[in-house]
Amino acid sequence: MLFKRRNEEALHHRLRVMVWPRSSWRRSVLYFTKRILRLSATPHAIAAGVAAGAFTSFTPFLGLHFVISFGLAWLIGGNLLAAALGTSVGNPLSFPFIWAATYKLGHLILRGQHELPPPRLGHDLVEKSFEQLMPLLKPMTVGAIPLGLLVGIISYVIVYKMVAAYQAARKERFALRRKPTGGENPSQEGASLKGIQ
Repeated sequence: MLFKRRNEEALHHRLRVMVWPRSSWRRSVLYFTKRILRLSATPHAIAAGVAAGAFTSFTPFLGLHFVISFGLAWLIGGNLLAAALGTSVGNPLSFPFIWAATYKLGHLILRGQHELPPPRLGHDLVEKSFEQLMPLLKPMTVGAIPLGLLVGIISYVIVYKMVAAYQAARKERFALRRKPTGGENPSQEGASLKGIQ
């Protein structure tokens, strides 16, 4: 397979990289930021895509995050690749905080309905049926909406400004490269081009 590692990495190494990057956090964040900035789309499309992905990260439907973010991005005119990148707001480090916050807020909004102790996620997600998980999923889904909207709006504003500034600076750089230098006049430039041909 193209670009496959010669020696397969051990499972514990792959799990560690999912939580803690090989390079520094600063370098990983810089790489991620550049990936977003270099997408070829309008600032609105990129920012809307990232916002859709960030919003989706707050929902408890783990296996469907990409699908939900693509659907939301399509509805609001967002870039699908930006939506996929935006789902990285939910990651192994942030999920415990996201789940706790959505569960607590959901209980507050529902005014204490289904006041049951939260089930043990690892055991109950494997052993129990969907109906038995509803007391957990319902408050998390309700709590995910306001928190996801808040993070989505903040993400949209930040990404829009960053992408707009980056694209404006890039256009300016390209315009400066296209400008003829002061020493040459157009007739000399044309003569030199004829000589090359």
